[in-house]
Amino acid sequence: MPRMIVRACRWRKPCAALAFALAAAHAHAVFVVTEPWVRPAAASAATEAFMELASSEGATLVEVRTPAAGRAAIVDARGQPLAKDGMPLPAGTRVLLAPGAMRILLKPLARPLRPGDRVPMTLVIRGPDGAVQEIDIDAEVRQRSPTDDHRGHAHAHPH
Repeated sequence: MPRMIVRACRWRKPCAALAFALAAAHAHAVFVVTEPWVRPAAASAATEAFMELASSEGATLVEVRTPAAGRAAIVDARGQPLAKDGMPLPAGTRVLLAPGAMRILLKPLARPLRPGDRVPMTLVIRGPDGAVQEIDIDAEVRQRSPTDDHRGHAHAHPH
């Protein structure tokens, strides 16, 4: 099964450049993971993971795994698990996993997650041709998204 490692990127352009370079090297469709992050929580509790996903040729997110929790489930805005066939990622469309929207529920946590900790996750993606690919990501534990932090900082300290 092909594997691609995508690290958490703070800015969209470096992430896109990394994904395009990796995709070209592996001759696969381009899949971009932007700003993965996880909310802090106590051990044995539940928390949520968020990120933005995009696929050049369309794909389906079929599974998420992490050693940080007993189970990872893709849930809708009401917290209900998505259908067994996964979450569609239409070609050329950004899909935002965010608070109050679709997201990844992690429970129970194997250890406490504190701000600044890192959470490894594996996204299992099925391409339009049925090929399955695993993408390793490294999400930061934080109170809010990197974009929200950047916007707050920019408004607090205009240049």
